[in-house]
Amino acid sequence: MTAALAARVLGKVIDITLVESEKIGTVGVGEATIPPISLFNQSLGLDEQAFLKATKATIKLGIQFENWLQQGSSYMHAFGAIGKHLPFCDFHHLWLRSRHNGDTSSLWDYSLNYQAAIRNKFAPLTQIAGTNLPGLSYAYHFDAALYARFLRRYSENNGVKRVEGTVREVQVRADNGFVDSLQLESGQTVDGDLFIDCSGLSALLIEKTLNTGFEDWSHWLPCDRAITVPGTAKKPIVPYTRAIAHAAGWQWCIPLRHRTGNGMVYSSRFWSDEQARNTLMHNLDSKALSEPGVIRFRTGRRRAQWNKNVVSIGLSSGFLEPLESTSIHLIQSAATRLIQTFPHRGIRPCEVEEFNRQSQVEMEHIRDFIILHYKANQRRDGAFWQACESMDIPFGLSDKIALFRDTGKIFRDYNDLFSEMAWQQVMIGQGVLPGDHHIIADSLSQAQLQELMANLKTLINGSVNRLPDHEQFLPDERE
Repeated sequence: MTAALAARVLGKVIDITLVESEKIGTVGVGEATIPPISLFNQSLGLDEQAFLKATKATIKLGIQFENWLQQGSSYMHAFGAIGKHLPFCDFHHLWLRSRHNGDTSSLWDYSLNYQAAIRNKFAPLTQIAGTNLPGLSYAYHFDAALYARFLRRYSENNGVKRVEGTVREVQVRADNGFVDSLQLESGQTVDGDLFIDCSGLSALLIEKTLNTGFEDWSHWLPCDRAITVPGTAKKPIVPYTRAIAHAAGWQWCIPLRHRTGNGMVYSSRFWSDEQARNTLMHNLDSKALSEPGVIRFRTGRRRAQWNKNVVSIGLSSGFLEPLESTSIHLIQSAATRLIQTFPHRGIRPCEVEEFNRQSQVEMEHIRDFIILHYKANQRRDGAFWQACESMDIPFGLSDKIALFRDTGKIFRDYNDLFSEMAWQQVMIGQGVLPGDHHIIADSLSQAQLQELMANLKTLINGSVNRLPDHEQFLPDERE
């Protein structure tokens, strides 16, 4: 991804060498994305149908969270808009007022994305017909290995020189500690001015060479292992990801055209590898295609994502579990940020500091959003969930929860990846129900409020009914 974007934007002014080895496997769990991925693909000039076909992709309208509040509960973090806002007043305040007056409608009755997802419907829709209400917002599920090959071809066609091989030794300059060159097992030397460390959890340059340091977040995010196993494809292909909570972790289920991505993220303090494996295999809804593999990780971030002349992108920069499908987005945003701060006449500390500041803020916002899912639970079926409920959390998150619980108000921090509607859905889905609504919601009479809510349901249901089935949008693989 980084090579492709750099070639597209900077290919006329820099030389790019990609060192890659077929011998080194990938983590391969990053198969679910969030809507900004479409902007990345568009910036590369990719044809959507060609991309969908090459990567065996399907559409994603949101993430269904099952058993997170308590056993048997379910809600969706749906992309896109919900309802209709008033000036200075988000829609959920109208829903809260309606609820206080006895309306039993769900917030998700007013989500076009959710209603389309649960009915397995999709077609590109920018606006609800006859209104100024936005249409569907969507992302993709895709095979990450196929996406990498797709972008490899793109990169090489755009001037990237690809070198097959593994790094044997890293040469560092004696005067300033910058990386000078890479010595490959083949004996080839690769030198450069700027090195992008995409070596994954091994963090070959940023940590093993430069000893940058790591900020550990495992006291907030206790899961430290994942077991992955692909399964056979399942019909119908639903347009959403499933995240299913279990006794000491959670299971993902990602529908692709040719298979289903499955895995279990869990805490080794509360589950053995065997317990996690047995739970995952027992709860698969399609046939396993291989033996499960275990990945060990530590949640947190590199203390500096850019250190000297090394920029770490992807898992080398840190790890946040894929609960909200942010792994691939963090690659995208880091690559974009690098382009924006790319050095011209030498590496300047002020540019490095700004890159690192933005990277830290982004990671912390995502971290807090993921913590919310664990902290706000009402499960009483195990020590893991009780420990999550009782843990101390970052002050900013604690204040955000308290404000929402008391007033229904929520404010998006600057540069927060997640919108107010995303926070609202997870708060409400996790049982943080406000005790009040915004005063502006009282500006409508009871009759006006009831009419608005009824009209919104009619518009949304009518739009969804006119949509084709999800699979009709996907390219024919026989062509």
